[in-house]
Amino acid sequence: MTQHVPLVDLGIQRDRVEDAVRKGFDEVMRNTSFVLGPAVTRFEDEYARYCEVAHCVGVANGTDAVELALRAAGITAGDEVILPANTFIATAEAVVRAGAEVVLVDCTADALIDPVKVAQAVTDRTRAVVGVDLYGQMAPYEALREVVGESVTVVGDGAQSQGARQNGRRAGSVADVTATSFYPGKNLGAYGDGGAVLTAHDEIAAHLRILRNHGEAAKYQHVALGFNSRLDSLQAVVLSAKLAWLDDWNAERRAAAAVYTELLAGSPVTTPRVTDGNEHIFHLYVVQVAERDRVLPELHAHGVGAGVHYPNPIHLLPAFQYLGHRRGFFPVAEELASHILSLPLFPGITSTQQHHVVDALLDALGESPAVGEAVGERVG
Repeated sequence: MTQHVPLVDLGIQRDRVEDAVRKGFDEVMRNTSFVLGPAVTRFEDEYARYCEVAHCVGVANGTDAVELALRAAGITAGDEVILPANTFIATAEAVVRAGAEVVLVDCTADALIDPVKVAQAVTDRTRAVVGVDLYGQMAPYEALREVVGESVTVVGDGAQSQGARQNGRRAGSVADVTATSFYPGKNLGAYGDGGAVLTAHDEIAAHLRILRNHGEAAKYQHVALGFNSRLDSLQAVVLSAKLAWLDDWNAERRAAAAVYTELLAGSPVTTPRVTDGNEHIFHLYVVQVAERDRVLPELHAHGVGAGVHYPNPIHLLPAFQYLGHRRGFFPVAEELASHILSLPLFPGITSTQQHHVVDALLDALGESPAVGEAVGERVG
């Protein structure tokens, strides 16, 4: 019988927080504060403290979080926003929804936005740059600030870096304003959609709270054209319960990543590199392999739930063909997209599961099983 190893197993986390979630749900049911109630305020305060930043504003999802972060920072029609070509479409969608113009740049070999390319893309219409935190480590925010100057807003897309640090500073506290997603598969995931915006700036936070709730400054006092984008109380309960475990779960992710790296040593697989100054929390364990599109279905046939994040850079998606970019415009992003492969990794993954993943991967690559076995003996 083929062993099945999912890309993500959310059931393990569910079981660990079940009692706390049930207790919190019961409280919400008793007080019937289902939208922007005490549970939301409590989570916002908890997550702001965790991220070592003054403000956390809960919203409906991660895409809204990016858009509202841009809008609250004053980005508007005609402004240019620089972002990496190798990101999920939501980052680019949010820029367009905010009325701004998408300006794509390439990434470095570690898959993070390239500050050198950002410097070359800056014009007199550049109003923001979005540093996308990818796979569990933060974008080079200090370098981005240096190349764009103080007049350009540095925005973080922190959907994949919850709990990470850079030069000792927590994700969410480095950029001027940071958006995050609480989609269930994130390191801090809800039981549905959810998101938040983090900032140290009082004015931005105040604007965010107005924008997320129909532009309302006080009951029926609508001072701006806003949105219905509010984090609901039940999701806030889940997030508070999971936040208490986040550092432990991230430590488990790092330990599992170390096992993979050791098991794959000496193989033709390129394993992840941690950029200097970053503390990686391995939202994903992304390797690079030759013939990825042949290898992936072979892994699936062996019960390994591997995936690809992401197979197409933004400029090669039909939705963004209007930008006029062709294949070859962003060669590093394109090269990575053809070779990256996300291996199963989640808190609670077992050594047996990881050995099965590596054995299946090496077999698909035509490597001798003895390679995996010998390395497996070293790490237990």
